[in-house]
Amino acid sequence: MTTANKITILRILLVPFFVVQLLYYFSGSNELDRLLAMLAFTVAAILDGVDGYIARRYNQKSELGTILDPMADKLLLVSGLGLLSLYEQHLTPKIPTWLTAVVFSRDIILMLGMGVIYYTCGKIKVVPRLVGKVATCAQMVTVGWAMLKWDALYLHHVALLAAIATAISGLLYLRDGIKQLSQSPSSLPDRSA
Repeated sequence: MTTANKITILRILLVPFFVVQLLYYFSGSNELDRLLAMLAFTVAAILDGVDGYIARRYNQKSELGTILDPMADKLLLVSGLGLLSLYEQHLTPKIPTWLTAVVFSRDIILMLGMGVIYYTCGKIKVVPRLVGKVATCAQMVTVGWAMLKWDALYLHHVALLAAIATAISGLLYLRDGIKQLSQSPSSLPDRSA
């Protein structure tokens, strides 16, 4: 278990605290709950960069890390986007539902694709892309923007950037997955029949 992986696990453990505090805020309007949710979200977002830096700087990249790191991102962002766009409340600006739909759809398609690739090829090769990092960052800014109660008009612009980057990254990952499948011997026609 590397230091980078331990930090990633801490990020995963922050997600339930973030969700509970945000729900408490929605139900009771207590600003302390919003601030605690914001603190948990901010720490998890900062640690996302820290664990990546440690993994690269100290050569701690691992197969476990390639699974846990995106999982931690997804748990944090999907819960934040879901609550701030689908949960009926009037305390924060509403994140556009179409952004949540784009993010959820991309993630579901990628998870299904990873399952097919793993079943077919036995191993999944994920190549991180800059546009994927931009998508994650833009999603984090969108959630943070809403939680800080900043101007809803600009929230839609940030959400649009997040949606575009998310869609492009999804298409690139889909292309990579199709390439992996086409190179697999099990994808070739069965000539034994």
